[in-house]
Amino acid sequence: MSDDLHGALEEAHAISLGTKCQKFLVSVSMNPPEGVIVTDEGFRETADRIANKLGLDDHPRVIVVHEKNGRRHAHLVLHRINTVSMTAKELGLFKLKLRDLSKELFLDHGWDLPDGLRTYGKGNPLNFTLEQWQQAQRHGVDPREMKQAFHDAWAQSDDQKSLTNALKDRGLYLAKGDRRGFVALDIDGNIYSLPRWAGVKTKDVKARLGDASDLQSVTEASAWLRSRKTEQVVGYIRQVKAQHTNEMHPLHNERSDMVVSQRKERADLKRKQEERWVKETKARQDRLNGGLRGLFDRITGTHRKTQNANERDALNCLHRDQEQRDRLIYAQMAERHGLLDRVKPIRKRHKQERMQVAKTMRGYMQRLHGSDAHFKPRVQRIPTTFSLDR
Repeated sequence: MSDDLHGALEEAHAISLGTKCQKFLVSVSMNPPEGVIVTDEGFRETADRIANKLGLDDHPRVIVVHEKNGRRHAHLVLHRINTVSMTAKELGLFKLKLRDLSKELFLDHGWDLPDGLRTYGKGNPLNFTLEQWQQAQRHGVDPREMKQAFHDAWAQSDDQKSLTNALKDRGLYLAKGDRRGFVALDIDGNIYSLPRWAGVKTKDVKARLGDASDLQSVTEASAWLRSRKTEQVVGYIRQVKAQHTNEMHPLHNERSDMVVSQRKERADLKRKQEERWVKETKARQDRLNGGLRGLFDRITGTHRKTQNANERDALNCLHRDQEQRDRLIYAQMAERHGLLDRVKPIRKRHKQERMQVAKTMRGYMQRLHGSDAHFKPRVQRIPTTFSLDR
């Protein structure tokens, strides 16, 4: 049996080769609400409940505790293969099972239920796919902001003309896609599928907007947008971007210093605990006599009693070390949450300022190019997230 993560996953893959199962692992993320710190034991208990819910109680598992954006969460990987029968466990409607378990966990801990758990069957417009998240991250846009922009524009429109105006007010331009029907472009020429980002079905888009043939193609729209990027507008956008970047710079430096300091604290604690463990292990070993005295101890049972005492002492030392690590982690998490609380209002204000700049620039371009200037620039690639990754 392997004693490290990569080795364990390789063993799981090797076992799966004896079956026809292609998806032999199940991955589940355990994300507590913001501001909540869950202990290692809490994650283990949750992992037990997940395994029970999926019928994988006796199957091998791996738990990886992770810290990102100032939040502590865990990843659970379960092996589907029964090593006795060499068959894969059928999971059935596992997403529904995990959704129900999520609700149970929130209620058990007294946490406020998120909207997605309160209203089954009612789509949450902020629930975007991984593909959408990755695309928005590559473009430097907060996907929550972009998703909401599409959803709001769709909600307040009832035909193609009103949707075009609603998107324009959000720095987006409706166009005719090559294969994806209706799409929207931002000021940088990035393309977004309207049904996917608005969270609606393609047939509903066609029913509301009709034919897309009157719209510009993506190529035409991109060229038209590029022609409207005057140096004055770009310079103004860069000025706002630089202002926001400079304002966040001290906080990013503080975050970097905090990461270095906290890593050193954890490394120092680990080193001291390892040194202490070596000394304590030697002390326990010295309690066991060797030679004739050791033989006599084995005959009288003293050797066994000493071994049992050593085992209890070692377990107590392990618990002590874990408690020390937990206390340090909780203190560091509190420190990082304090920094994040200072960042949030600044990030909110930056978003409001970007919206105001976009509105002002659209009016400017309309005055500059006439009433047909379907253009509202958006401040581009301004960081909208503040990472507290370790």
